[in-house]
Amino acid sequence: MLAEVPSRFAAAVMLLLLAPVAALLALVSLISMGGPVLFRQERSGLHGQPFTMVKFRSMNDARDAEGRLLPDGQRVTAWGRFLRRSRLDELPGLWSIVRGDMAFVGPRPLLPGTIASLGERGRQRGQVRPGLTGWAQVNGNTLLSLDEKVALDLDYVRNASLGLDCRIILRTIAVMIAGEKRTGEAAMIDPPSRRLR
Repeated sequence: MLAEVPSRFAAAVMLLLLAPVAALLALVSLISMGGPVLFRQERSGLHGQPFTMVKFRSMNDARDAEGRLLPDGQRVTAWGRFLRRSRLDELPGLWSIVRGDMAFVGPRPLLPGTIASLGERGRQRGQVRPGLTGWAQVNGNTLLSLDEKVALDLDYVRNASLGLDCRIILRTIAVMIAGEKRTGEAAMIDPPSRRLR
């Protein structure tokens, strides 16, 4: 895996270099969706320790006639879809790397309740820091079920290495350019629910 101290330093440098880009994205988000620009939510980190995940907001607060929020799919704006597809919504997450809450590569941080519902799989998944990108994200991401994502996450935890991290980063760049697609790796991994109960 990428070493923690160099990763935190690299994230700090990237935050400084990308500050103009972040400011432009924040301005467009503010104009297109209004405030707040950032989305904050408590997620489960290393060994289940909670932290606040931060990313650019991609959904508006549209509600139905009774004041209830519309489903997520109906609230994602065109700008939000661009941010998600390009992964630019994750740019503020560099601060989480600087703080030591996240890594560049690792399982995506999930809600504490979701981790709790996974039982032993959730505990094993939390043996490494969550990442801005991960094995599940470059093998299908939104095209995969939660069970398939967890299977890929556990595969990463068992086989984490510098080489695998570099491979994931390169494939992340490809996903940013070409979009998500389900890969052969996703099909080859047995869902963890078959192995861990």
